[in-house]
Amino acid sequence: MSAARVFLVSGATGLVGSRLVAQLLADGLVVRALTRDLKAASGRLDPRALLVRWDGSRVPVDAVHGAEAVVHLAGEPIFGGRLTTARKRRIYDSRIESTRSTVKAISALPEASRPRVLICAGAVGYYGSRGDEELPEEAAAGEGFLADVCRDWESAALEAEEFGVRSIALRMGVVIAREGGALPALALPFRFGLGGRLGDGRQWFPWIHAEDLVALIFAAAREPGYRGPINAVAPEPVRNRDLTRVVAAELRRPALLPVPGFVLRLALGELAEELLGSRRVVPRHARAQGFEFRHHSIESAIAAELGGA
Repeated sequence: MSAARVFLVSGATGLVGSRLVAQLLADGLVVRALTRDLKAASGRLDPRALLVRWDGSRVPVDAVHGAEAVVHLAGEPIFGGRLTTARKRRIYDSRIESTRSTVKAISALPEASRPRVLICAGAVGYYGSRGDEELPEEAAAGEGFLADVCRDWESAALEAEEFGVRSIALRMGVVIAREGGALPALALPFRFGLGGRLGDGRQWFPWIHAEDLVALIFAAAREPGYRGPINAVAPEPVRNRDLTRVVAAELRRPALLPVPGFVLRLALGELAEELLGSRRVVPRHARAQGFEFRHHSIESAIAAELGGA
């Protein structure tokens, strides 16, 4: 009998991680889940997941040992309050320092015990706000705090290549899922008839359905053609005004009350630009590898998650 295939997953109880862990276990793989809270994780994850305690920064070498793949999804939430100096430091450290620690743990292992692939979460924030410019993976990094975080995050992850580990940095769009992330917050005002576009609504909104993101992680782990930065976004980006129209139609509510940009800036400060900025990101590398998206259109994704709501 062949040895069980082991995946190490950080951020396993998060929006993407929980769906990924469930799929890995359903496919008969062994999952080691890094968690800072064993009790909370045991209540949220399938009991077949093997829980490994960590502090959110330093990855235990033993957790990496013998894993076929490491999927690093952990990080301080971006929309968890205004971007104070302290929050910026937590956002940066939770991503870059934990990724550096992952690579350090890989380097400490003998070659035969190292994972074959490291898949690290990243974000389309890498590009900054770029108007109508089409943004494949070859596009240059943008400007601003979050663009800087994403750039350093990717650089830390791709250092694993030095140790013979195929490394992938996923530049993820907004994940469409009913149980968390942006969609419930976006849908809430529409449920009360108070929804509308953000700003002028012309900004491009890069997105991906959670099911497609999990499938893309599987493909990246399995297929050697995936390497380096990968735009984890649906092939049909939409403008914010079209997104709000689709959400309103699915919930059978009006979309009559736009939120002016200055209101968002007053409420969120620097973070408002993450909602008002425009990123027309396209999944050139995933398409080149033959990846098939189940949800090409925002109508399909929203109907799958809000249908019947």
